[in-house]
Formats: sequence, C-alpha cells, structure tokens
Amino acid sequence: MSRMQGIELHAIDLIKRAGKYIRQKMDQAYHIEEKTNKSDLVTEIDQHVEDLLIRGILDRYPDHHVYGEEGRIVRPDTLEGTVWFVDPIDGTMNFIRQKRLFAISIAIMVEGELRYGFVYDVMADELFHAIKGQGAYENGIRLAPIKERPVNEAIICMNATWVTANRRIDSNLLAPLVRDAVGVRAVGAASLELAWVAAGRVDGYITMRNMPWDYTGGQVLIEELGGRVGTIEGADMTYLEQTSVLAGSRQFVEDVLTYVQK
Repeated sequence: MSRMQGIELHAIDLIKRAGKYIRQKMDQAYHIEEKTNKSDLVTEIDQHVEDLLIRGILDRYPDHHVYGEEGRIVRPDTLEGTVWFVDPIDGTMNFIRQKRLFAISIAIMVEGELRYGFVYDVMADELFHAIKGQGAYENGIRLAPIKERPVNEAIICMNATWVTANRRIDSNLLAPLVRDAVGVRAVGAASLELAWVAAGRVDGYITMRNMPWDYTGGQVLIEELGGRVGTIEGADMTYLEQTSVLAGSRQFVEDVLTYVQK
C-alpha cells in the first residue's frame, strides 16, 4: 500500500469514528456557544470531534499541517507540504435544531494541489469521497460526471441572505438569478450542498462567505466530476482566507457569471 493510499483509508477511518461518536452523543445535554453571531454556533461535540480528528491525523503524520473550524489550530498561513482542511461538524445549527443535514468534511492538499476530498453526511451515513484523477464515489459507488445545465434548468443551493440587503454583494444582481432558476434551496451546510452538486441532486452552490474547510472537501468531488469551483468573480481559490464560492457544472458557472458581472 502506498503512503497516499494509506492517507485515504486513514481519513475514512477517522471520519467514520467521528460520525459514530456524534451519533452517540447528539441526544445528550451539551453546551452551546456563539462564535461570531447568533447563527454561528459551536458545541463541545464540535470541539471534541475536531480534537479526535486532529490527534488522529498528527499521530500518524506529525509533519502535516491541519487547519480547522473550531479554533484548536491556527488559520491557514502556508500551503507547503501536506495540508488537511477539517470541519468537524459543518452545519452546527442543523445539528442542534434538526439533528440532521450536517456533515464532517476533510480535504487533503499536497504541495498546493487538492488531492483528496471527503464529505460525510453523519445521519444519512452517506460518505462522498474523491481522489484527484481516480473518480468520485458515494458509499463506494462511482458517481457519474456532472450534467451540464443552464441556470434556467437548475436547482441552486443558496442562502436567502444574498438576495436581501447585505455588505458583500449587490442583491439586485442575484434576484434575477433566483427568478430564472427552477428552484433555490438553503440547506445550511456548505460541504453537504457541494456534495449534492457532485451527486446531481442539485445543480449549483453559491455563497459570499466560506472558509477553506467549508468548501475544499466538496471542491475535490465536483472538480473530479468535471465541474468547476471558484469565486463569484470567476477567480480561482486561494485557500488562505474567507471567500465567496460559486460551484456547479461549467455551463452553470458561466451562466451565473453573466448575472453577477453585469
């Protein structure tokens, strides 16, 4: 077994162990804290799962860098070597209120190139994963390439925040997009929404505000299936800071850019 194959299997093992822990603990009492605002929450379960994942990574690969959601490790400052982007519970509000529609997300970058992506829907027990150049899978079944769909045939995952007054984008640019689409869904878990794009359940994902651990796992999935992930301005990702995200088939992304670049 190669070192790279070992990384894939180790990541899957860690994710499954973390998912089992979450399912065991989620109905127990736990403390909830606000991070930046009332909709940006964290629980001790998020923190414990991140600790479990970090220990599992660094015990096996002490020379790797690990960047994550809950502040146990530093924000990205280098993409040299092997870098893991970890979100222990993406969709904490869903975890707290709905007990579903949240995910564990991991991406692995090697020398600046995303190579591996994993998104695990904990309650549905659906593991999406991809290896660059080797396909993308849902619970071991190979996924088909992403279908090319224009906006007027698309179901889009997007938070309603971006079509109301906000500080990040002129809402008047996206309102026509919403009108023209087949439908718009707001799920509240970026990695899961991106995995759904990869699986063909929805056709695109748009947000003005994601961190690298939110989108990188799903990015590997989508790009491996022929889709495109970049910023709302059409630029490539840099992975070192908060950014907008526009993802979907190449036709979908090109269509969306005609709306926002008017």
